[in-house]
Amino acid sequence: MRLFLLLLTIFFMCSGLTPDTYREKQMKYTRVREAYAAKEKIVTKTLAVNAISRDSLRIYLRAFKLEKTLELWAKNGCDSSYKLIKEFPICDLSGDVGAKRRVRDLQVPEGFYHIAGLNPYSKYYLSMKVNYPNASDSVRGVRGHLGNNIFIHGSCISSGCLAMTDDRIRELFVYCIEAYNAGQEEIGLTIFPSRLSDATYAKLVTRYSRYKDDVKLWGDLKKSYDLFNLTKVPPAVKFLLDGSHLVN
Repeated sequence: MRLFLLLLTIFFMCSGLTPDTYREKQMKYTRVREAYAAKEKIVTKTLAVNAISRDSLRIYLRAFKLEKTLELWAKNGCDSSYKLIKEFPICDLSGDVGAKRRVRDLQVPEGFYHIAGLNPYSKYYLSMKVNYPNASDSVRGVRGHLGNNIFIHGSCISSGCLAMTDDRIRELFVYCIEAYNAGQEEIGLTIFPSRLSDATYAKLVTRYSRYKDDVKLWGDLKKSYDLFNLTKVPPAVKFLLDGSHLVN
């Protein structure tokens, strides 16, 4: 594979051609062109207001189920911390607080994820695949019946996904393309049951105390929530063999 990539690079250098950028590849799709036509100006303006260059853009996402909100945090590649630049209302999400543990439970997952790919021709207009099941879900879920195909997508219809309006997914899609185009390899996504203030966390743990699996997950998410709010840097998360997390 490395030899192939090297030969491909030499070919483009010798031919005077340059390979398509990530943005150029995505712009071959009609819906992506529609998204840029509708949202590129506002994305560019929002980045400029926050002193962030689209050429070094890095983003991180946090979703809160009870509040039905998706936060977009961003920074330059050389910056030490992120800043909140946008909040997107979530149009629809199914299920209740708590993790997704099996196929067809209609639950939106909770935990530490990343965007696994962009789909510019989704049946839900545009979609961003979430890497569910992650290593924790694979341990704590119903083995062989975990389900998959969890997305952030348009069309405002949810059966376990974070559903946005088509207008909002256009803008979010452009941000993701710009981050990948600037060299970001992985866009982190943390999905919380709610904003985990001390008071809200205590209420959740008390109300759902018999759901030991969820309570343990929320403890890990609470550590992440507090650390990020303090430092504005996503903490390092290690998946442990029992399905729990080391949040550092």
